[in-house]
Amino acid sequence: MIERSSIEEFARQFAAIDRNNLHLLDQIYHPEVHFSDPMHDVFGLAALHSYCANLYENVLALRFEFTQLSPIDHEQALLCWTMTYRHPRLAGGQDIQVPGVSQVWFREGKAYRHIDHYDAGALLYEHVPVLGNLIRWLKRRLK
Repeated sequence: MIERSSIEEFARQFAAIDRNNLHLLDQIYHPEVHFSDPMHDVFGLAALHSYCANLYENVLALRFEFTQLSPIDHEQALLCWTMTYRHPRLAGGQDIQVPGVSQVWFREGKAYRHIDHYDAGALLYEHVPVLGNLIRWLKRRLK
C-alpha cells in the first residue's frame, strides 16, 4: 500500500503550485507523466509545464482544497478535492467551485499517471453566457 504520508506530501505540494512556482511540478511529477482530465490529455513533464502555464495565465485565482486522500494499492491513490477559481470572463469574475477526484499512480516517488475526474459543465460551460443558460435548462429537464 502506498504510504499515506507520500499522498499527503503530493497533495500539499500540488496545492502550493501557482503561476510563480511551476518548477514545483518537477518535484512531484515523473518526467514521463501522463496527465488527463475531461478536456485535456498531456504527455510528458514539458507538456504538463505548458498546460499549467497556460492554465494559470488565464485565471485570476486558482486553489485546491483536498478533502480526502485514500491509498488504493502499492502505487495508486484517490484524492478528493474542491477547486476554486476565478476567470475574468466567467461568472462575472466571481469564484467558481468544482468538486473532483484525482486518480494518481506513483513510480519512483513521483506521479507518473494523473487522471482528474470532474464535471466539465460545472467547470466551464455553465458559466459561459447563453451556453450556460442552455446547459442549466437541460440539467433541470433531465432530473
